[in-house]
Amino acid sequence: MPLRLPDRLPAIDLLKQENIFVMDDTRAHSQDIRPLKIAILNLMPLKITTETDLIRLLSNTPLQLDINFMKLKSHTPKNTPIEHMMMFYRDFSEMCHEKYDGMIITGAPVEQLEYEDVSYWNEIKDIFSWARTHVTSTLYICWAAQAGLYYHYHIPKYPLPIKMFGVFPQKILDPKLPIFRGFDDEFMMPHSRHTELHRDDIISNPELSLLSESDESGVSIVMARGGREFFITGHLEYSPNTLDNEYKRDIGIRDDVALPKNYYRNNDPEQGPRVTWRSHANLFYTNWVNYYVYQETPYNIEDIR
Repeated sequence: MPLRLPDRLPAIDLLKQENIFVMDDTRAHSQDIRPLKIAILNLMPLKITTETDLIRLLSNTPLQLDINFMKLKSHTPKNTPIEHMMMFYRDFSEMCHEKYDGMIITGAPVEQLEYEDVSYWNEIKDIFSWARTHVTSTLYICWAAQAGLYYHYHIPKYPLPIKMFGVFPQKILDPKLPIFRGFDDEFMMPHSRHTELHRDDIISNPELSLLSESDESGVSIVMARGGREFFITGHLEYSPNTLDNEYKRDIGIRDDVALPKNYYRNNDPEQGPRVTWRSHANLFYTNWVNYYVYQETPYNIEDIR
């Protein structure tokens, strides 16, 4: 089944070129199906790119998903046209009375700030708190993962001496969990961040389960509340060229830019990236939607607590 998306969302045409089946609102209204409602709080600077990356992964589920984009009232993005935001996004204040089967909260380019110094921290805290009673399962990605663990469980973040940048092998610690169904013993995950979580802080908290980690990139996936919350420190959603774009954007501008590890063929940017994470990224999102959203959410969405 396809994803149900707002009419004229740019991602629709981009994904149709990849032969990915998506459906706009006009066609979806003719189907007598209760779609799963998924909210996406997109905090990334390039909104359209992130929308497309996430929708590409969500499109592999056999279920119909109704995608709703959320924005912050306390922050105006600089890199996305205001017309796009007005057409496809709604403020949290407009959505806070609704229930959602699933939610995704993306990373944001503010990780080197203290949480309390982020201009929209108060609104983010309200959203984190709201999600616990209005969403069946929530994925927190990169900065959102660190911020969510800090807000809900008082887990601190720590600055890294150099940016964690590249694609790193991850070890699965509990392979029997449904989120890892179909996974190999090891999988690759892109990372792009300046801060990290410490393993000891996670495993010493009885409310948290460390699901996967890497010898080099550290903690990668943490679960809480039986799968109602997942915290992912990397970017399984990244498209093949995302790290390449980041590298070329920052080289010569920042003094801490290194070649992304395990990414370019023969470590040569001229040879392009070697994609090693795409299959597991698709599995992860399909498993999340199936086992932690669809299988757990009540048919009457208003029964979510």
